[in-house]
Amino acid sequence: MKYRSVFDIIGPIMVGPSSSHTAGAARIGLMAGKLFGEQPTDITITFYGSFADTYRGHGTDVAIIGGVLGYDTFDDRIPESIKIAEQKGIRIHFETSEALTDHPNTARVHLTDGQAEFELVGISIGGGTIEITELNGVPLKLSGGGPALIVLHHDRFGAIAAVTSILADYEINIGHMEVSRHEKGKQALMAIEIDDRMPTAVLEEINRLPQVERSVMMGE
Repeated sequence: MKYRSVFDIIGPIMVGPSSSHTAGAARIGLMAGKLFGEQPTDITITFYGSFADTYRGHGTDVAIIGGVLGYDTFDDRIPESIKIAEQKGIRIHFETSEALTDHPNTARVHLTDGQAEFELVGISIGGGTIEITELNGVPLKLSGGGPALIVLHHDRFGAIAAVTSILADYEINIGHMEVSRHEKGKQALMAIEIDDRMPTAVLEEINRLPQVERSVMMGE
């Protein structure tokens, strides 16, 4: 992949010790928490590969929970995130798996509030950069090399056109786009890679669309 700046290599401002095992994990959790949109009652994290071997020693556990709680990589609450989550009444479950994955730094995040459920699989590729490879069972190919818009929406006529029309109004160019759904008329997903970071006002406008459940930016 191509790096856009030196910070893609050395990593972001963060609570240590590792950009791949800590900052990347926090961003995977942050993406999951934003897309779920509610405070979960249960968080289940499954670690694979290198994450499974070292998640306690490298702070991957507290980082990914901190991300789910909404803490960014530099938030000094991350080391206490598990304790904070438990104080909020959130049950936390850590699991490890020996299943082979495409990347050693892979985590599956499952969130529920007792009614809705959400699941995301992310990998940390170094320098705090992440890729999302699966969302609610739908495979994705978000490269992590640039900004991307993830939109959870109702599978209704005109939903895709409404989102892309807003992007066109703001002259935001789409580099790659994937659209998928589990079932006709149910929840669907748009993953849109764009050339440049977009203003917050664009995201707010998209989130006001009646077809949209929620949307978040990846690679901010």
